[in-house]
Amino acid sequence: MKNKFVDIGSITEVHRFYKYGKPKHPLISVIDLTQTQVDRPDEEVSYRTSFYILMCKKITGTLKYGRSYYDFEEGSLMFTAPGQVITSGPEMEIEEGWGLFVHPDLLAGTDLGRKIREYSFFHYEANEALHVSEDEKQILLDCLGKIVREYSQNTDKHTKELIVDNLQLLLNYCNRFYDRQFFTREKVNNDLVQRFEKLLIAYFSQETLIDKGLPDVGYFASKLSLSSNYLSDLLSKHTGKSTQEHIHLQLIERAKNMLWGNAKTIAEIAYELGFEYPSHFTKLFKSKTGMSPSAWQKSN
Repeated sequence: MKNKFVDIGSITEVHRFYKYGKPKHPLISVIDLTQTQVDRPDEEVSYRTSFYILMCKKITGTLKYGRSYYDFEEGSLMFTAPGQVITSGPEMEIEEGWGLFVHPDLLAGTDLGRKIREYSFFHYEANEALHVSEDEKQILLDCLGKIVREYSQNTDKHTKELIVDNLQLLLNYCNRFYDRQFFTREKVNNDLVQRFEKLLIAYFSQETLIDKGLPDVGYFASKLSLSSNYLSDLLSKHTGKSTQEHIHLQLIERAKNMLWGNAKTIAEIAYELGFEYPSHFTKLFKSKTGMSPSAWQKSN
């Protein structure tokens, strides 16, 4: 049976969905998930919202986020961006937690609105959720409390700025906590880095890339069952280079080996490396080495 889709586009619709009374602000709301009354259907339903959502929850049952199912029996933070899909089953029950819903219109014209895409955890998969300690939970709750106080009282010219500033502070703490999680899971992450490096070397060890073309970040992420953003963040934390940088470095090494003592033209080598246009190969090679492929070939 095809999943049913439900679109939720306003804070009022969020409150109506959770049966949580009337919202106090049209563009942002914090909801105590233990005080909600959701009419859960007998089948899976997929919800697509227009918000940035942060949820800290402990539930029984499973939740599907993107392509993955995740068990939230431990307290975890999950982040979604506008347009992403969350699917819940009829057996799911929330034991504790809260949800923060932020409409993008609140961020219009603000520094956070311009940089929110830099918080890459909004595009992680469910199995890459953030696990926080009790102390870390309290820090986040303090930020939430300030946000709620601001939108619950009479608004003035400072209200929006203070709400957005505290929201940005909360997101910055989440960045810090994710950094901690990357390093406390060092063995698991080191294994992932090694697996990625093996996949990368194997891909560029093929005789020719004419048929397969150049790999993208998504190719390696899917092989490792990770989201593209999480893989790049993981590699950046542990190696100082993003996935794309690793791909380019391996590509340049392969290109140098092919250029050295090879009678083939630059165009032929570019095609064998998977480039559709030789000019793109020349541009990338020069940006990484400071020399054009032909100049490097002549110097070696």
